[in-house]
Amino acid sequence: MHTSRPALALLTTAALIFPALAACSSDSEGGADGDTAGGESYSIGISQLVQHPALDAATEGFKEAFADAGVDVEFTEQNANGEQATALTIAQQFAGQNLDLILANATPAAQAMAQNVADTPILFTSVTDPVEAELVNDWDAPGANITGTSDKTPLKDQFDLIEQLSPETKTIGIVYASGEVNSQIQVKDAEKEAAERGWTVETQTVTSVGEIPQAAETLSGVDVFYVPTDNMVVSGISSLVQVAEQHQIPVIGAEAGTVEGGAAATIGIDYKELGRQTGEMALRILRDGEDPAEMPVETATEFSYVVNEDAAKAQGVEIPEEILKQAETV
Repeated sequence: MHTSRPALALLTTAALIFPALAACSSDSEGGADGDTAGGESYSIGISQLVQHPALDAATEGFKEAFADAGVDVEFTEQNANGEQATALTIAQQFAGQNLDLILANATPAAQAMAQNVADTPILFTSVTDPVEAELVNDWDAPGANITGTSDKTPLKDQFDLIEQLSPETKTIGIVYASGEVNSQIQVKDAEKEAAERGWTVETQTVTSVGEIPQAAETLSGVDVFYVPTDNMVVSGISSLVQVAEQHQIPVIGAEAGTVEGGAAATIGIDYKELGRQTGEMALRILRDGEDPAEMPVETATEFSYVVNEDAAKAQGVEIPEEILKQAETV
């Protein structure tokens, strides 16, 4: 099993994400008086789709890459609160500002930036498939002013984990946002992986967080809930977990923040490290003059094996000792 197990900080975030269209926040992360390496200073806009642990951690990691490099940055941060229309407004706002670089955190935020910003370098993170999302022409040769990092998950390992926790599994239930391209891609991948194991996947789509409980209840006959890196569902994970506990259905997440929110376990991406990786790409653009059009999209290099024993017990699952010996716990 290809995983690395860094000590998990439970994905708490120090990043300050302010509501969209409110007064912008700026902070310098380098020398206190601009006394950074070479005296360099940059202005970067950050558009985050919604506030939840995974995206918060990615933003935090991105900012820390500059702090660690001793580079002074003025960050202008906006949060779309899960609304595509707001993400578009933020993109239009950023297009009119004199920014050195933009970070778009999550697929809808990245799509909004790609549609509205042509001259400023854009980096995305927390995007599953940037080609399917029409952000880049090719993983290896993006072709325009945008590139970044993908949060494509180790699906095979995650489904192996399902087999370990629930050996009798035959049906997987997935609730996902119908408007999120990244979720559509993950569902297709899950259906393919499930078919190879002789399983079936049952799905329900939602258009708002408030629809999650009913969607989960409709799937209450499945053996396991699988939660992809769906921004809407992850932000409302507690309501899905409540249904899972009522029906004694284990919940397996695609990333560690979902486990913190009540899923039983995951082998998933460390989003803080993914954000840091994106920040290192930004430094290469700003300091070394690299061209986003020629910078391959990068994938995660750090994965976290995480379990939540209390959540597993509430969902009628006992975590095997062999897993507990390997995993971080929340």
